[in-house]
Order: sequence, then structure tokens, then C-alpha cells
Amino acid sequence: MVLKDIFGVLENARTLFFVGIGGISMSSIAFVFHSKGYDVSGSDRAESAMTRKLCAAGITVHKGHDAANVHGADAVIYTGAVNEQNPEIAEAKRLGIPLVYRADALGYMMKKYKTRIGVSGSHGKSTCTAMISHILIASGKDPTVMCGAETAEMGGAYRVGAREDFVFEACEYKDSFLGFFPTVSVVLNIDLDHTDYFTGGLEQIKDSFRKYAKIALGAENGIVVANADDENTVSALAGLPLVTFGIKNTADFAARNICYEGGYAEFDIYAHGTLFCHTRLSVPGEHNIYNALAAAASAAHAGVDADDIAAYLADFAGLSRRFERKGSVGGAEVYVDYAHHPRELRAAVAAARRLCRGRLLCVFEPHTYSRTASLFEEFASSFGEADKIYFTDIYAAREVNTYGVSSRALAAATNGGEYAGSYGEAAEKLRAEARAGDIILILGAGTVTETADLLTRE
Repeated sequence: MVLKDIFGVLENARTLFFVGIGGISMSSIAFVFHSKGYDVSGSDRAESAMTRKLCAAGITVHKGHDAANVHGADAVIYTGAVNEQNPEIAEAKRLGIPLVYRADALGYMMKKYKTRIGVSGSHGKSTCTAMISHILIASGKDPTVMCGAETAEMGGAYRVGAREDFVFEACEYKDSFLGFFPTVSVVLNIDLDHTDYFTGGLEQIKDSFRKYAKIALGAENGIVVANADDENTVSALAGLPLVTFGIKNTADFAARNICYEGGYAEFDIYAHGTLFCHTRLSVPGEHNIYNALAAAASAAHAGVDADDIAAYLADFAGLSRRFERKGSVGGAEVYVDYAHHPRELRAAVAAARRLCRGRLLCVFEPHTYSRTASLFEEFASSFGEADKIYFTDIYAAREVNTYGVSSRALAAATNGGEYAGSYGEAAEKLRAEARAGDIILILGAGTVTETADLLTRE
């Protein structure tokens, strides 16, 4: 189905069914459609905090997938994690109910807004999306937001605002972001990832990001905000007109005079060679300086002045599972972070080390067999500043292990690595080892945060 037809379906539909409604992105889209008067329901394989939240909002959620669930729907919206063997997808096809991919539904939603800021990149999308959203909200604008993680400010991962500004996370997996319509395309970085889809490797990924960037250049007053320090981004976007940001190389928005106090960065932002503002971040790590620069460039384009950008970057408090403090055990502070790629792990570990007065103890749950196999050596070398790393079993997500990889093998290949297997075993080892001044950093995109719950429950 072409986009014009998809948009026509959604314009005329009144009853929407979401397959996999409990996911962070799918649930946000479902909430927004529900807020706009659509009759929304959906299904997910298991009950969760998110499905309970959907039900509390008046959205019917079925536990498990059943063909009968889609009966009466005007359209069925599905996520990339769902395959064609799903009984609801199969039944929708049999009945001729239009199937709409999640990204296309989001594309339809954003088309009605004047300024559309889409944050892409292999890493940091959720944090930068939340930073931009916070600046716009705090400065008096009223954006609609679709983020990949929850914030306390929004009370979730989404926000319904007026028709002027739309801020969204643009995921590259399965080229989802090519169905979006940004007027500002932010490219934070580009890395090899999602090799189950990007079988052509890094060059295929770079080509997709270039296509995404060019969407904004075709829009009225459109710009591309890109990382001048990221080699793959510079290569992928060569020859395109860019608004650049960076720390090391010449950039339109540059961080200078950087210093750290207690692990948090303070610095000047220069815009096009002139002092723009001075700010101090409340989220740790050099990677967040890059996020802040991208957010500053995007917010400035949206009409926010420098003083407001400085103030609201400084009081941005972070978001769920992005170096989020969960409590303490044995005098050690416990944090969780969504990092699940070697570059993300290095950034999170470096940020923790700046904060740490004692030892840095990590738990890592690798995410998907394909990623673990294709980046095995990089994973093994990602924890250089950690004192000990406990590896739990690989989170399979949508995959089966046809790669012959294991967390036990990854632990053996990592300096300071030890196989823990289950969350309970990892928590037991950490509880026995933790002492005052230590930081316990629990890493991964799966359900490994349960380890933090086990540690801090008492």
C-alpha cells in the first residue's frame, strides 16, 4: 500500500487495532490516536505495566494474539517485531482489513504539524528527543512528542500538544525513518547495528541515513543537524548542506571550555563562531554534551532563544533507563542504563567512572544473538574502566540462536568478566560484594532492570 492510500485509510478509519500494543513506541501511538477520538484496542503477548496503563486509559488490551481480536477493525497497525505468521495479521489479510506499519502511522500523525524535529542516530535518540522536548515545553511551546523512553515531565513516552511542533524519535531499524516527514533531521551518529536487517553492512546503513537526511532538505525551511565529530555521519552526509555540532572538529554549534564537576559537564556553546550560551548539564557523560549540542541547534531553529536553551539544558533531569538511579545496596549506588551496543556501553561506563569513588561493578545483558555475534570482539573490549562485569544470558527478543554465541563465552573473553546467568544470581553476587563508594551499573535493553529491583527492593 502506498503512503497516499495509507493516509486515506487512517483519515477515514474510526476503529484501530494495534498488534504489539505494549511496546513503548506502539503504546505512545495508540495513546495519541485514542486522544484524538479513535476507538483503539490492541494485543500483546503478556500483561505489563504498560498494558495496565493502556487499560486504565480506556483502551482494551487482549493478552495474547487471537484472530478474532481484529474483527470489526477499520485498520490494523503492527510493529516490525511482529511476523506474518501472527494470527491477527493473517486474519486481517484474510478479511481485507488494511495493514498499516507503525512507522507509517507515525508519519501520518506528524504530517499535520508545521515544525517536525526527527532525532535519528544509532545511539542517543531518546535522550536527545527528550532534551529537545523539555526545552520546547519549558520555553512555553506546546509540542506533541513521541519519545522512545518515558520521562517524569511527560508522565510517559509521549505528549499531545498543539499543531505547531512535533518532536519524535526516528529509528533506522527496517528503514522505519524513511516513512517520516521531518523538517529538521537530526543525525547524532551512525554505527554498525541491526545486522539482521542491514545485511549490506555499514554502507547500507549510511545510505539509509543519507536518504533520511534528504527528506528534511526537501521541506520548506528544512535543515539537517549533524555530528561533525562522527566519521560515519560525515561520510554518509558528504555534500549535503548541514548545521553541524561537535566538540573536536570545526562545527556550527560547538562545545568549548569543557570542565567536569562531580562527573557532570559545564561548557560554553558557540554558534557559528560566536558565544551562544553557557550551561551545566544535570546528566553525566561526554555523550550528553553531544546530545545537548544537537538539542540546542534544533531548539534554536524552532525559535527558542539562547538564554532559555542554556537554562533548560541545565535542568533537564534525564529519562527512564538512561543512567537512571534506582537506589542503593550496601552503600553502593545502583543505576540502570539502556546501553546495548559497544559504543553505548563505553559511554555509560565512562560516565559512571567519572562519578565513582570506589569500584565500578557492572551487569550486562546482551541484546539479540545477531548483534552479539556480529560485534562480539567490540563487546568484549567495551568495559575497560569497569572493575567487574557480570553477564546474564542473552536477551533473544525476536531471534533464535543460530549464531552459536553465548554470554558465557562473552564473559570469558572480557577482562573482569564473569558469567552470572540469571538476574537473581547476578543480584546475589552484587549484594555480597557491594560496599560504600561503589557504583553498580546495570546495562541492557531487555528486562535486566529486574536485577536492580532485586537489589534495591529492601
